[in-house]
Amino acid sequence: MLARWLAAGVQLTYTRYIVASAAALGADLAVFMLLLASGMDAAGSSAVGYICGIAVHWVLSSRAVFTSPGYATTRHRQRLLFLGSALIGLGLTAGIVGLADGLGIDARLAKIAAVIVSFHATYLLRKTIVFA
Repeated sequence: MLARWLAAGVQLTYTRYIVASAAALGADLAVFMLLLASGMDAAGSSAVGYICGIAVHWVLSSRAVFTSPGYATTRHRQRLLFLGSALIGLGLTAGIVGLADGLGIDARLAKIAAVIVSFHATYLLRKTIVFA
């Protein structure tokens, strides 16, 4: 019984994380596409979009995803760790998009690949370190 209850809690947290990620991705992609269309280079557009997505993700993650009472007591530490995980995700995203663009691959396709890699990397960091 306890195992099922704990599994349901993990599943709910992961589901909330996916919803928060989708909202952040929406902000990220909207800014990315606008900047790309305005003539900004692909890596720069990707980086600025990602930074906007980070802001959305922090608000949602800290307020709606990881909501156990203990989380609130370590908010400053979490902000720093979240920023660190975001910088890793930013580096992955800008690096993948920049490399692909340099190889002549469509930046939008590269962004999709970068989103997949960054999502998994940041989820693992946030679950095991930031909100542990």
